[in-house]
Formats: sequence, structure tokens, C-alpha cells
Amino acid sequence: MRYLLAGDIGGTKTILRLVAADQAVLKPSYEQEYVSKAFPDLVPMVETFLAAAKEHGTNFGTPTRACFAIAGPVVDNASKLTNLTWDLDGDRLAHALHLESVELINDFAAVGYGVLGLEDQDVYILQAGTPDEAAPIAIIGAGTGLGQGFLVKQGQKFRVFPSEGGHADFAPRSELEFQLLKYLLDKHQITRVSAERVVSGQGVIAIYQFLRDRGMAPESPDLAEIVDTWEKEAGRTKSVDPAAAISQAAQKGEDSLAVQTMNLFVGAYGAEAGNLALKLLPYGGLYVAGGIAAKNLPLITQGGFLDTFTHKGRMSRLLENIPVRLVLNPQVGLIGAARHAADL
Repeated sequence: MRYLLAGDIGGTKTILRLVAADQAVLKPSYEQEYVSKAFPDLVPMVETFLAAAKEHGTNFGTPTRACFAIAGPVVDNASKLTNLTWDLDGDRLAHALHLESVELINDFAAVGYGVLGLEDQDVYILQAGTPDEAAPIAIIGAGTGLGQGFLVKQGQKFRVFPSEGGHADFAPRSELEFQLLKYLLDKHQITRVSAERVVSGQGVIAIYQFLRDRGMAPESPDLAEIVDTWEKEAGRTKSVDPAAAISQAAQKGEDSLAVQTMNLFVGAYGAEAGNLALKLLPYGGLYVAGGIAAKNLPLITQGGFLDTFTHKGRMSRLLENIPVRLVLNPQVGLIGAARHAADL
């Protein structure tokens, strides 16, 4: 049996996992989470991890290959992380860790590989559609930003292709969204607004500020304090998370401003997912990943997401046949890293 090393590397935390590759089956063997900034480089972190695995009594052989998902751009199997001083190179890591090969991939590309390894309990079916195993698969995920990508079948395997579709122009569909667009243009003194500026964690906050400043509903004292603290911390490390607080308040249904914010957000999210689906016709499935969707499942499933997803005029019937699945497993990227390591 061979062993693989998979990692999900972020500016705040890094998760490392040993995986036993028993023929075509990947079985997690040992896993640990580390504070990324506690280490000067990935090499000493991996060495610490492997030593801890041995002390834990895990019976495994030395891993032969590794794949690390990076929260940032990867060029020629190298990456300089935005929020860390780490300068990673696959060849250097392979040599230092005595591995046959090390592959660095973008974290959203890892999500693409990961959706192929999800179990039934890892997804929520928003729309069954009419699946076609030979058709492309699309992935979209709102979190800190808005990731998009797609998979195309080549032989018996799929190849993942990244995309910068989240930076395409935001397309307002109603008078309220046109007002939101104008608000963002004026507020930030910019000449265009990307979809990511609306469909992301920062988008939740932006929509809330827009509705608040337009007097669409009274602001509760609790949310007012959180958002005010966040606004005063501009340019500094944030001590609060308004997007999470707004979505939680909306799910309780007791805060009108939060409910209106999330309704507008979910509609914009569904519309952008529909735009991606129109361009790819992913009858292999469209997967909605990212932390926001899974944490707001009740709001996503109330109907607004699918309503705007399929609301594409004469093309609506096409989108009604596309399988839409919401990813519930937060470790889909780690699953993808392990699957890609196995395929190296």
C-alpha cells in the first residue's frame, strides 16, 4: 500500500492529511491542523506532522507523493502566498521532504478535483436535472472571493480548468440591483463592479451597507455595533465578522435588514451561477461550493437561488435540466488534493 500527503494551505490555517491509497480507494489515515504563521515554511510543518503521526502510533509507510492546495495563484508549480512569507516550489519541497513529486494547485482547482470524490451525504441536491456523465462539470463558490472553474472529461478522467469568472462584470437585474451598482461605483470611486464584489463575504457586507444607507429597514443595535466596528477597522486585522453575523440574523428571521440583505445576496448568487451554467452547459453537474452556501443552506433552499439560476428567458428550459448540487463537506479541497496526488 502506498501513502500520499495532502494539504490545504491558507494564510490562517493549514490542514495536513495522510491518505492510504489502496488501489482506487483513498482512505484518510491521519490529520492535523496547524496555525500557518507558526512556521517559517511548509517543510518544518510537514516534518512536525509526520513526526506527530509516528508518535500517535499510526501505522503508515513514508508518503511518496504530495499535493498541496494553495490559497493563491500557482504558476509553474510554484506559489508565493499572499498572506504568508512562504515562497513555495514543488521541486524544492519534493527534495527537502524526500518525496517523488510534489504538486501545488490553486485551492479552487482542488475543489474541482474534490467534487469527484464526494459521497451522497456530502452534497445537497438543489435540482436533480438530467445528468450526463460525458458533459462538463462546473464549480462556483462564494467565500472570501468568488471562485469559478470547470472540469472536462478526458478519457476516463477529468481535467480541472481554473477560471477568473468571478471578476467578470456584475450584471444587475432589477431596479434595486441597479441602485446597488451605482452605490458601489460611487462609494469606492471605481468605474466597474465585478460579480465578486457582490457575491462573496464582502458582498454580504456591501449589500447590508447599501440597504442600511438607503433606509430600507431599521438597523438592530447588535448588528450596528458589529458593522460599525468592522468599518472602523478598515485597513487593519478584523476582530469581527459582519457577514457571518448578518447571515445568522437572517436565518433567525428576526432582523428585517439582515433578511433583505441575504435575499438580495442569494438572488445575485443564483443569477451568477446561472450565467456560468449558460456558458458551459454543465450537464455533468454544477457544484456550489465555498463556505457561505453550506452555512446558509436554509436561505439557499428557500427558492431564491434556483429562481434566479433558471430565470434566463428563452434559455430557462436548458438550465432546468442541469443538476445543481450544494457541497456540504468543508474539506472538499483536501479531498481534491489527495485525489490529485494519487493521479500524479
